[in-house]
Amino acid sequence: MKLSAFRSSVSGVLLASSLLGAGITTVAAQDYIVPRTADGQPDLSGLWTNDTITPIERPASMQGREFLSEDEIAAMEANLARRREEADNNIEVTAGGNIGGYNQVWLDSGDTVLSTGQTSMIVDPPNGRAPIRESAAAERDYYFANIEDDYIYHTVWDRCLTRGVPGSMLPAGYNNAYRFIQTPDTFTIVHEMIHDVRVIHLDKDAHIDDKVKLYMGDSIARWDGDTLVVETTNYNDRGMIASSSAGGRLKGVPVTEDLHVVERFTRVSAGTIMWSATITDPEIYTQPFTISMPLTRDDEYVMYEYACHEGNYAIPNILSAGRAKERQQAAN
Repeated sequence: MKLSAFRSSVSGVLLASSLLGAGITTVAAQDYIVPRTADGQPDLSGLWTNDTITPIERPASMQGREFLSEDEIAAMEANLARRREEADNNIEVTAGGNIGGYNQVWLDSGDTVLSTGQTSMIVDPPNGRAPIRESAAAERDYYFANIEDDYIYHTVWDRCLTRGVPGSMLPAGYNNAYRFIQTPDTFTIVHEMIHDVRVIHLDKDAHIDDKVKLYMGDSIARWDGDTLVVETTNYNDRGMIASSSAGGRLKGVPVTEDLHVVERFTRVSAGTIMWSATITDPEIYTQPFTISMPLTRDDEYVMYEYACHEGNYAIPNILSAGRAKERQQAAN
């Protein structure tokens, strides 16, 4: 949905709020009444999507700017549509070249920017960039440089394990849908990608034993007014925040067992939930940073089975290519 259409859908009323403590401006109808479940909780249930062409980090060309103009939005979306059409119509593979991937019919990465018009998903720090430590970036680069040597150097998504938290809430090339299910004491998220399911308890005030470490951590939740606040701890050190090509510099950046994530879900209109995640991991980032974006309700969307590892020959093929190179080098 275009920014202008989104504003129109809420009667053109802009409600500025420091929803995340990060300076993001949210949009809501002044007279919007949040629906309630039978037990009085704000009703977040339903099927929500977040496919978008907005990048996680703010591009250099947009530095110093939080929001796009209407003309820029129209130009970005038109340019993307043209590039995608050209890519599908001009497929030519040369010897030794990149054979490419799926054409657009198999992808669903969105064709519009976020309805807020923000220039990046990262809203804090103000420059829209993740404060990655040089040591963490070096470890990421080492893993990518050695993917032919061992499966452990591949991302957990490539290995069809999980995208973790909050990575499982970040847009990818397809399967950007999330089903929210509420009960009086739980909030469950069914992720379309890798079919992860998070059952988040509202009736707990403490995390599991610190000795237990998990890919998606341990999440507990509470209501802060009409905002659902979800705190996640107890991570293992085998995952990452972003694992898709849309992750930019964040793709493959490691996490530690000290990772701490606080998510917030606030329904601001009939068709929109504002979601944010504040990420703290002192060995990886020089300071906490916050990702924020709207989730859009889509009752017509259908979620199908996601069978990631069925016929996934990519990793053994990459590893066997590495062994073939070693044999060739030894022969020479």
